[in-house]
Amino acid sequence: MSARDRAMPRYAHVFVIVEENKDYSQIIGNSHAPSINAFAKAYGVATHYDAVAHPSEPNYVAMIGGSTFGIRDDDAYYCKPHDTRYCPGSDDAGYVDHTIAGPNLATQLQDAGLTWKGYSESIPEPGSLAVVAADPHAKGLPHNLIVYASKHSGFINFASVQKDPHRNERLVGFDRLASDLRSGNVPNFAFVIPNICNEMHGDGLLHLQPFDCWSANIPALISRGDRNAAAIVHEIMSSPVWKAASNTAIVITFDEDGHNGKEGGGGHVATVVITNHGPRGISDPTPYTHYSLLRTVEDAFGIHTYLNHAGDPGVQPMLPLFATHAP
Repeated sequence: MSARDRAMPRYAHVFVIVEENKDYSQIIGNSHAPSINAFAKAYGVATHYDAVAHPSEPNYVAMIGGSTFGIRDDDAYYCKPHDTRYCPGSDDAGYVDHTIAGPNLATQLQDAGLTWKGYSESIPEPGSLAVVAADPHAKGLPHNLIVYASKHSGFINFASVQKDPHRNERLVGFDRLASDLRSGNVPNFAFVIPNICNEMHGDGLLHLQPFDCWSANIPALISRGDRNAAAIVHEIMSSPVWKAASNTAIVITFDEDGHNGKEGGGGHVATVVITNHGPRGISDPTPYTHYSLLRTVEDAFGIHTYLNHAGDPGVQPMLPLFATHAP
């Protein structure tokens, strides 16, 4: 444990909102993302934050487990080598089991007497094991447009979560996010995943969705995601937890840059940190990755047995963005 780890203040609540497939330069300084830029300027932004892999799934897994565990695709969480189900790469050399045994952020929090939830917009039902799903109740979207994807869950890849008897209380939709925020009964850690139209991922088939959910219409897709992220942030800021004396943080990050990225990584992405009692106007140039974010969350909850690469030498907690006094 480093001096920066020891200096990290304790947090009562951390919300991590994950957007999709946009690099740093597509967000920071872009007029199509005015809200995220306003948050970055008013609160804090990590200017050298990298995702860890391509494509999406290994990044979500890394944020929860501290490793990609050899996953290098978006195949279903149940896929295994030589799987006869729809697992496109399962016969490739080096293919791994996509269900991961062992500790993860969920087990760490539970062992510490703390709580967690994965809030996934458009999840078919609480605790769902669906791989993908449409959302017939989503306003302005065709009833058959696939907008939920378990590859963006992170938690569902872990055997402990799949077998959790309370899974339907912990993997829930945005209706529960709204009601939990109104009541103030929110978990210590919240992993907040908008659906593919609202997280800047988008869909490739123009005839199936509104123009601002078309993956090729990047300015409109960014604008839609920015509005959605702002709505989530303001909903959190209107809740009792934000107004409390205890520390609460909101992190907006991106799974990957959506391009080729640098060798062995997932590219340079925007990561903004908003705190109720923390620093203001911080531009932090420290090199960070998703493993840094996991280590930061662990520190913020007083957990110092770091998961996998979160404990690697050189991985720094994001203290300048979370400190409640001068670091």
